[in-house]
Order: sequence, then C-alpha cells, then structure tokens
Amino acid sequence: MAALISVLVLLLDPTQSEPTCRVQSQSGAEPVPVVSGEVGWLSCPLFPPPSIFNDSSHSLSWSRLPEGGLQEQPITFSRSLVRDQQRLVLLEASLADAGGYSCRLGNRSVCIKATMQLTVLRPDQVVRSTDCEPAVATATRHVVIPLQDERVLECPDLQEASRLAPEEPSVTWMFVKPGKRCEKDLFWKDSWQQRGNNMQIHIMNPLYQGLYYCTVRFQRGGRTLRFTRRLNVTAVSQRFGPKEPSILRLSHDPAFPVRTNSEVRLVCRALLPYLNSSGSMWWTVDGTRLENHPDLYRFTSTNRLVLDCFGDRTEESVLVIQNLRSEDVQREFNCSVENLRGWRTRRAELHLEVSPPLVPLGCGLGVTLLLLILLFVIYHVFWLELRLIYRSWFGTEERDSGRKDFDVYISYARNSEDESFVLSTLRCVLENHFGYSVCIFDRDSLPGGTVNDDTLTFVARSRRLLVVLGPGYGCRGSQALLELKAGIDNMALGGHLRVILVQYRCLQRQGWVKELRRARVALTLVRWQGEKSKELTSRFWKQLRVELPVHTLSRREAVLMRLHSENSTSSQRGLLSNTVELPETGAA
Repeated sequence: MAALISVLVLLLDPTQSEPTCRVQSQSGAEPVPVVSGEVGWLSCPLFPPPSIFNDSSHSLSWSRLPEGGLQEQPITFSRSLVRDQQRLVLLEASLADAGGYSCRLGNRSVCIKATMQLTVLRPDQVVRSTDCEPAVATATRHVVIPLQDERVLECPDLQEASRLAPEEPSVTWMFVKPGKRCEKDLFWKDSWQQRGNNMQIHIMNPLYQGLYYCTVRFQRGGRTLRFTRRLNVTAVSQRFGPKEPSILRLSHDPAFPVRTNSEVRLVCRALLPYLNSSGSMWWTVDGTRLENHPDLYRFTSTNRLVLDCFGDRTEESVLVIQNLRSEDVQREFNCSVENLRGWRTRRAELHLEVSPPLVPLGCGLGVTLLLLILLFVIYHVFWLELRLIYRSWFGTEERDSGRKDFDVYISYARNSEDESFVLSTLRCVLENHFGYSVCIFDRDSLPGGTVNDDTLTFVARSRRLLVVLGPGYGCRGSQALLELKAGIDNMALGGHLRVILVQYRCLQRQGWVKELRRARVALTLVRWQGEKSKELTSRFWKQLRVELPVHTLSRREAVLMRLHSENSTSSQRGLLSNTVELPETGAA
C-alpha cells in the first residue's frame, strides 16, 4: 500500500518540473520461468490501478535487455509478443526471448521503472519425476481439500487465456499419484470427473492426493497455443468434529522429580487439529512467556513436529531449564496450546528428588560384599568340614534304609605293603574310630567256600567298595579284579553300592585295568599323602568320611568306642607311625 501511494504521489505531483525516472528495487526477485513453445506472462510489479491505463497523461512502456546486451531496446509488439494491460504476453516463447525486461510507468513529469528476468527452458531441462509428466516451469499451486468434501479445480491462468482467444479454450487434465503413475482419462471416475474445463471431485478421498496437470489450448491468429500448469492437491481432516487443541502428554505428569544444579527437560506434546490457520504452542514461567522472562538465559524451549496426519499436527515442545535452583521448584511452568477454536494449558509440577544415602548404602553394599567373599573363602577352605557338619545334622542314616551287613568292603592287592596298610591303618581307623563295619574277605570269609561266589556275596552285602590302588592291583585273574568288577556292576545296575578309589601308592594311569579306566570319570578318588595323612584330622580322613555312609553313633556306642579308643591309643599311634612309609603320590 505504501508503494502504491508513493507511485501515485510521484505521478500526480504537479510540482515536478523535470522528468525523472526512479528505478524500483527488485532485489531478491527470482527469474520468471517459461517453457519453450508455450505461452508465458510477464507482469509489471508496479501494480497501478486500472484507471491509470485509461488516463491519456500516463503510459506504460516495455523495453528489453537481451542476454549479453549492454543497452535496453524498446519492445516491438508482434504476432508472438502482445500486451494485456500491465502484462506482457509471449504467445510462443523461444530461447531468444530470454533476458531482462523492464516496464516504465510515467507521464511528462515523472516515471517509475521496474526490471525482471525471463528464463526460457527447453522441455528436457525441466525436472520431472516420470516421463509421462508434462514439462511445467511455473510454480506449483497448492490446493487443500477436507476429506469427504466436494471441490472444483480450476486451471490457473485460464481466465487470461480466455481474454487472448476469440473462442473458448480447451483444457486437458492429467493426474499423477504419489506412486508416480500417470492417469489421463479422469472423466470416467465415479468420484471425480471433468466438467467443461474444470475438474470436479465429488467426495475427497486420500487416494486423490497428488499432482494434477492441466494443459490449456486455444486458437489465435490461425495458430494453436498452449501452456501447462500444475496443482498439488492435499487431503486434510474433515471440517466436522472437534477442532479444539488438546495436550496429550506432559513429562512425568503430575509431578516431575528433579535435582538442583542439573539440567531439566520438560516435554509437552499437544494435538492441533487442522484449521485454515495454524495454531501455536508455548511455555510460560510464572505467567510470563520465555521471551519476556528475566531469566531468559536459563529457560529455553524448542518445538518440533512429531506427526502430521491429514493436517492434524502433533507437536512437541521441550522446555530446558539450565542449572536448576531450589526456588525453581515453586515456580509455575505451564505448557499452553492455542488455535482459533480455543486453548488449553497444563502445569508441570516439580519436586526435589531425595538423594539416596550414598555413604550408608555404600557401607551396606561393602559389608555385604565382604561377607560374600568371606563365605566363599570359608567354603573353599573348609568345604570338607562343612559337608561333614551338614551330614551329621541333616544326613540320612543309611543303615536304616537298606539290607546291608557291612558299611565298607575293602579291595586291595594281596601284597605285603598294601595288605599292611589295609589291615593296620585303614581297617583299624574305620572300625575303632569311626564305628564302621568293615568287610575284608581274607578275614571274614569262611573256609571251604567258593571264592568267586563268596566275593560276589560280600560285595553285594556292602554299602561301599573301597578300592586301594597300588602297583599290581587288578591283574588278570586276581581276587582284586573280581572285587572291582562286582562293585562296578552293582553300582551300575542297582545304584545301592558306591565305589571309592583310595590311591595309596603312585600308580600311572597306563597301569590301570580297562574296567578301572572306563569307570574313573564316575568314581571318587581319595589320595593318601604319607605323613600328612596319618593324623585323623587330615584331609584324607575327612574326604574319606564324606564319601562313606552317614553313621551316627548312639550314646552307648560312643562310650564304648571312647573306652576302646583310650585303651588302644598307644597301640594305635604306634600302629600308624610304624605303617610302611612310601613316597608321596602324585596326580593320578
């Protein structure tokens, strides 16, 4: 409006004595594009009222500066270049028409001049997504249609073409779907059809979104002239229904835990239904917008579009509070949203988060961890003692659960060293100190019986088979091999007998018999370590007791065993000390 007033003042001011021409700035104006061979328009940007053109004292003239030229030349109108009021019409634009154009409006006293640039493009220079699309150089016109509504699409610049043509122009429509498929014959569609030169959409559907091309053709001077325009049709939500904005979510509604001297981010998400005008979303602190708040440097907000569904926009606004103070907890942080139908607001309440007691918590965790480590060490060091204690408290007495006559059957090689260890040490401790009933074939078998049958019977009547390993054990045809086979068979079939290996002397694995090598993975091996194993509190005796049956002595048996132990203490010590000493064994 101010530009129009300045134009009129300059044109009608009678005090001007000398004709001058002022150039109106067109900085930032983009060139006017047109496709070669089509109709193009150049509009004078001075926009004078129509009465100026009818005033004989004012005139509008056009001039041209060709590309590469240095001086403007007056335009000579012809069959291909005509004037339509304040517009210059190129009926069939050619590449030679490109360049600068200027329009001059004035009288004998003053004139105003404006310049513009024309760009003529070949059809192959126009960017197109598919080959079936026509070449369009002008800007796309956007059309918004609510769902389920009816709309008539008019081709842009059709009225200007009607003024140039003596007859009614014809229009051809084309539709390009978002999937880049062209459809030309649109008149037969049920929900849309071409009526005259317009395209009528009866019921708007999301499928009808896309690009619509209209090509206008008309006759002038015996020639067929044409131009093509493009419309981008977008579907929006229906005009009916609630259009008031709403706040969908607020961070940690109703209360947001915060800590002082930290950065706090409050997130507000709102829904803005589609209207002809866009809504707005903002934050206030104590009723003051952020841009007017004195602590602007500490309170900042950013908005972003989360979802656009047919024009219904879901927006998110994030309020960032830098270096939170304790007094900020008492402030009112409100998220507000507004459009033409109403507004909504919601408060984000803050409360200080109580810091966890780090020192007591750390001490408690440290003590717990220390106890766990201590328990692990105790179990790792004293696991045998712990198992013995557990067995004595919660173990089941095997003597009451099976028809067995002996607790232990001892199998050994019949030689002086192994036999002396079994009879003088192993048998003595198991019977006199631990109270087990021990079966030794050479001692407990009756003369005159069959060796094989008696061996199998004694093994079957025992709860454990104690195999004393040493050089020569398990030779083919020996008594020890028969005892080993019987024990392994009973263990595999019934599970009521367990075989325990006692390594008394060093024995290489290559010297083991085949039956012993096969069953080694399922058998327990207890090693005799010479002097270290002579004490009854040594690891050897503890590990052996763990593998033997649970045996709880009655009070009477305990007294008798104690008396017997006291009477034979000296003899037992001498017996243990006089046992044949051999080198300590290594790993089996």
